[in-house]
Amino acid sequence: MAESRKEIKDSRGRPIRSVATNRRAYHDYQILDEYEAGLALRGTEVKSLRLGRCTLTDSYASFQGGELILHNMQIPPYEQGNRWNVEPKRSRKLLLHESELRHLYGAVTQKGLTIIPLRVYFSGQYAKVHIALCRGKRAYDKREAIRRRDEERELERLRKSWRR
Repeated sequence: MAESRKEIKDSRGRPIRSVATNRRAYHDYQILDEYEAGLALRGTEVKSLRLGRCTLTDSYASFQGGELILHNMQIPPYEQGNRWNVEPKRSRKLLLHESELRHLYGAVTQKGLTIIPLRVYFSGQYAKVHIALCRGKRAYDKREAIRRRDEERELERLRKSWRR
């Protein structure tokens, strides 16, 4: 029996292939709003991303000169890239619509929120970043989330044992 793989597609019908996710962000931040942004890449960075080589730990986005810039995202050099390779942790420009940029700029400057990348993926041939407007969780918020998750796990375990 061959198991069929369901292909995930975006709103335009292009296949989506995930490269990296930032699971830590869901634990450390309360996610308020999410956006899809294009990623401006140079040289062999695309080839390295296509190999699934990317790290989002400790990465964040901030505004510089009216543009949204992604910091601390690491894309290791492509092995066959030699002189065309660029610095792995360089800052990269995020591509968004002007209205989205204005909304994010207002939220970050006035409300003290931050922009965190959640996932890097390919939508068709384009490299995209799923970013989120976030508020940092306090220690007691994290404990509450862990307690709630443990309770749900216990309830599910009891439901399964009751069905048998």
